[in-house]
Amino acid sequence: LERGCDLHEQARVEPMKRMQTLNAETEAKATEVISLYDFSGVSCLPWAEAGHTCYAFDIQHPPAAERKMDWFPSGGSIHYIHADLHKPETFTELLKDFGDGDALVGFGMSFPVCSDLSVAGSRHFAKKAERDPDFQTKAVNYAVMCADFFEALGVPYFLENPVSVLATAYKAPCHRFHPSDFGGYIPEDQAEHPRWPQYIAPRDAYRKKTCLWTGGGFVMPEKRPVDPEAYHGNGYSTAMMKLGGKSQRTKDIRSETPRGFATAVYQANKWEATA
Repeated sequence: LERGCDLHEQARVEPMKRMQTLNAETEAKATEVISLYDFSGVSCLPWAEAGHTCYAFDIQHPPAAERKMDWFPSGGSIHYIHADLHKPETFTELLKDFGDGDALVGFGMSFPVCSDLSVAGSRHFAKKAERDPDFQTKAVNYAVMCADFFEALGVPYFLENPVSVLATAYKAPCHRFHPSDFGGYIPEDQAEHPRWPQYIAPRDAYRKKTCLWTGGGFVMPEKRPVDPEAYHGNGYSTAMMKLGGKSQRTKDIRSETPRGFATAVYQANKWEATA
């Protein structure tokens, strides 16, 4: 696996070339999007609204018998699928399902668990290492497995994490941003966060340095910034700072994909879906 990032011009040319190849070979356009370590489905929403079939894999989703699905007037959908993405055999099965000639995956996203990677939690690294000296190597490998999977599929993709040890143990981030950088993609009449308005600022108007590791011809969207909240004089949301503790709910809120970023990524990397 090549550990470099796509060059700017390549990132704008390769998706078109790849799609032309797919069309020539299958006489159909890719319609599917895969998102790994995705509990909320926010990253899939713009794609599903445009008619794509999206698969959000996460260990928190219920088993197949209770599987949740969201359907959209466009014909698009989000399928929330239970998966233990820490197991290599899970990716073996995913490649069987999505890596054959009949699969029509066109884009990939991944949000690997950052608990053992984020430098914000570095004060806990020593104790974690006492319990498991390989804890961080394992965490890095979980992220790299996602990249290897998307490379095997040959699709544009990104891995998302906060400032973390991935920068040294894997490779330097290809892009960095704050949620407020893409807040302008959220219409003003939809400014309030639909799930967590008490924590997440309207139009993602807050700072949280986030890194992307990209490949396959991913196109980094243009920024449409909004002024971040002026708390503490640095734009970091006090509401997000209140979310301490180790509960899964806290982790889910803090890691929720910014809506503006999700929309921006879709608009920069979209293609026309065909049912």
